Amino acid sequence: MGEKSQSGHSKGRKPPTGKSHKGQGRSGNYRGKRGGGSGGGRGRTTGARSDNQPRPALDLTAGSQLPKWIQEEVTRTTRKERRAAVLQSLEAAADAFAAARYGKAVEHAERAKQASPSNATIREILALSLYRLGRWQPALQELRTFRRIAGETTHMPVEMDCLRALDKPKEVEKAWSDLKHLGGRPDTFREARVVYGSYLLDAGRPEDAWQIVNPKRLEDHPHESELRQWYVAARVATHLGDTDSATQILSAITAADPGFPGLDELEAAIGA
Repeated sequence: MGEKSQSGHSKGRKPPTGKSHKGQGRSGNYRGKRGGGSGGGRGRTTGARSDNQPRPALDLTAGSQLPKWIQEEVTRTTRKERRAAVLQSLEAAADAFAAARYGKAVEHAERAKQASPSNATIREILALSLYRLGRWQPALQELRTFRRIAGETTHMPVEMDCLRALDKPKEVEKAWSDLKHLGGRPDTFREARVVYGSYLLDAGRPEDAWQIVNPKRLEDHPHESELRQWYVAARVATHLGDTDSATQILSAITAADPGFPGLDELEAAIGA
């Protein structure tokens, strides 16, 4: 393929509300499921595992069925007399998040936070709930706190998306640079490319965006985050007038997931 790519998160879109948020709008990059271990594990504090192992995956689509490792994390970070109440609030927050009741999730997570401010999972659920509500500044603060406590870069793409929404281009650039320096998991970088490529496209820099999101190869069984990157790449290619690359990418997305959000709009843009 050529040397162009697209941008997936477009300004002003509402945060996603379902379980699997495959798509191209702002906050469409995060699905509410975090894989363990992101690289760049600097600054681990009481919220991190004492055995130096990566934090396991947190599946926020599972509701209140909190795994044992979260109970152990609460034990490490919470005074004994507060643990039962914190677990109850955390379970309620997770259940509300899974039901897309993000306001309620914030209420329960805030209650848990007051009792256990150094717990990484509480900060994570609170941050992502605020993000889904479009409350960019408090979400950004909680995301950064989560990163300091957990020592993970997993949610830096979400931080970048909040910064885009807050119209802080210099901080978006810095966050992208920091992520490259700190390192992270492959899907974290794919999500970051979606956000950063979208930011560059919005800024009128489609050539730079293409350098970021150009898929180079279109695999037969792409990861969800790869599809989002491809979608942005197709948008960027369209802006650059490279309809051949845009059409090729569109065909690859359609073959992998015919129900991927935004395909009709993308096809119309390519054909315009």
